[in-house]
Amino acid sequence: MCDLGLLDRIVACTKHCVDLCPEVADGPGLIVSDSWSAQAEQILAARPDLVLASVPYQIEAVSEILKAGVRFLGLAPRTLADIYTDIAAIAGIMGAAERGEAVIAGMQRCIEEVRERAAGASVVKVFCEEWGNPIIVSEPWVAELVKAAGGEFIAVPGKSTTADEIAAAQPDVILAAWCGAGDRVPLEKVVEQRQWQELPAARSRRVFCISDEFLNTPATTLLGGLNAIAWALHPERFEQPAGIRQIETSI
Repeated sequence: MCDLGLLDRIVACTKHCVDLCPEVADGPGLIVSDSWSAQAEQILAARPDLVLASVPYQIEAVSEILKAGVRFLGLAPRTLADIYTDIAAIAGIMGAAERGEAVIAGMQRCIEEVRERAAGASVVKVFCEEWGNPIIVSEPWVAELVKAAGGEFIAVPGKSTTADEIAAAQPDVILAAWCGAGDRVPLEKVVEQRQWQELPAARSRRVFCISDEFLNTPATTLLGGLNAIAWALHPERFEQPAGIRQIETSI
């Protein structure tokens, strides 16, 4: 909605939306503390024509939305193509189809520019996780961004894995973007607890935390994540952007 220039159409959102898009707090809309705890009465109080929601879902929350009797668009993207389709769908519903096409084209152009800059560089083996306990591998769209930045994604996207399985793959770079953790992943502790001290990534200090919203939000914010990944993989070709933190010491 922000990229489409339609923030003024939002009558309510969650506090997590405000974390990602602070300017929405400047509008007249209601701020619901958490989508999972929102009640039908809260939704009705905002008088929306449409509720937009995305994964992860909680059955009770979806039930409350449907109970409110409001049109409901539920999204569950996995790939970049899914994200483009969702942007187009939202833009179409909002009567801004051309702006949606422009947003999608802009994302595709930025990704292709990174792909071209990374072309010819040595391929780096990369592990990226979106949760730490249990270890959950980042979504397929993150694997696509890693490939665009000149990396080889070594795990099955979106699935759980173990520390031993990752150690066996010997990643050159480890990236952590835990859902809801912002940039606060304890990198040193993670390496120590999983006994990853001898992995190539740990020995060379190529263990990074990327801000949660840059990899886990299916929107144009992924371009920030792509820039972070590109620098982590090929610092000789890319500048260090905001939103990425490197492990401080060798373990």
